Amino acid sequence: MEDREKLKHLMEHWIEHNREHADEFRQWADKANGFGESAVHDDIMEAVEHLNKANESLNKASKRWV
Repeated sequence: MEDREKLKHLMEHWIEHNREHADEFRQWADKANGFGESAVHDDIMEAVEHLNKANESLNKASKRWV
């Protein structure tokens, strides 16, 4: 696979990988909240927001790809 094709594939992979991590982070944030650790919950949810923002940028880059 040439680098140009590989980059397109990698962007798609990164997006999916980030989604999977965000889902797992949310689950653990909920557990932290259940343990009474609301600040930990909030910090983990902030990480989810960052992953979502990263995916927005990756989606934008992927749509520009020809």
